[in-house]
Amino acid sequence: MARSLFTSESVTEGHPDKVADQISDSVLDHLLASDPKSRVACETLVTTGLALVAGEVSTQSNVNIPDIVRGALSRIGYTDADYGIDALTCSVLTSIDQQSSDIAMGVDTGGAGDQGMMFGYATNETPELMPAPIQYAHAITRQLAYVRKSGEIPWLRPDGKSQVTVEYEDGRPLRIHTVVVSAQHSEDVGHSEITNTLIEKVITPVLPKTLVDDDCVFHINPTGRFVTGGPHGDAGLTGRKIIVDTYGGLGRHGGGAFSGKDPTKVDRSGAYTARWAAKNVVAAGLSTRCEIQLAYAIGVAEPVSVLVTDLRDAQVSEYELARAVSEVFDFTPSGIIERLGLRAPIYTSTAAYGHFGRTPEMRIPEAGGSEAQFFPWELTDRVEDLKNALGS
Repeated sequence: MARSLFTSESVTEGHPDKVADQISDSVLDHLLASDPKSRVACETLVTTGLALVAGEVSTQSNVNIPDIVRGALSRIGYTDADYGIDALTCSVLTSIDQQSSDIAMGVDTGGAGDQGMMFGYATNETPELMPAPIQYAHAITRQLAYVRKSGEIPWLRPDGKSQVTVEYEDGRPLRIHTVVVSAQHSEDVGHSEITNTLIEKVITPVLPKTLVDDDCVFHINPTGRFVTGGPHGDAGLTGRKIIVDTYGGLGRHGGGAFSGKDPTKVDRSGAYTARWAAKNVVAAGLSTRCEIQLAYAIGVAEPVSVLVTDLRDAQVSEYELARAVSEVFDFTPSGIIERLGLRAPIYTSTAAYGHFGRTPEMRIPEAGGSEAQFFPWELTDRVEDLKNALGS
């Protein structure tokens, strides 16, 4: 039996790149809340004591971007200048222009907002139909946020990372081979306490006991110290964690980031609907693994191609599945937006801990929004439609 290792990483909401993503999506949500037809392409940079928001926006909304930035930083936990950025005292700069009229010409008629290719992926490795390494890595970073915000581990700070290596046998998860956690902390705590506490209160509660054995390797804050973090330790930019946002490297990526973009941008909406379609294929039992690629031309509504591939234990051919998927799902931008309700202000909650594989019980106090969110592209509501399209 062939064995292999695969590794994926996740980062907490306090990681500088994720801070930037959450600010961009928070701006988007505030605009959509009062004008659902807002066109938004919002980019954020954060560094020590500074947040810069730039981009192109066409809207009837009137929002206070500095207040939005400060609110996002406060929710994440950056409320002390010693952390490198303080929601109350940091500088906020903005540079916002209108969307190009050349782009608007194509979008106004229902076409895609840009060219490009998007991928959706699903696998039966986990109940959420997500790859095991990224799903378990997200579970660890969510738990880091939970024990920090609940006060259970008072010396934790907002920044952090996890990495999970899964050992596969014949393409299926056999065991968790290695776990890496780097968590920002206060100066007054020792490395041994950090190691023991994080294994006990963060890692052990969230990983499946059936996959963790005595040979599992743990690397906790491997450098021995992680006091300087967040935007103070590293500048953050919107869109620099696209693999964390999706499938952890299992399944391909078209290269387009999500955060800060309204749903007319197929970088975002196309990837969401591709995940929706792939998840329904696997949930229907038509394959235990599925990847779907969509490709668009700017200003053109219908995708230029739909590819169903990377099947495992498939009940039908890739060609037949592609035909059925194209029949069941409307892949035009307007169809995607309508069926998934993408003009609603739901995006801040997507900007940390992954855009896929999320369920309502995956709740973190105040993380990326005020309440738990179930994303419509995670529904498995087209299973019977797919079966009927295939005549089964």
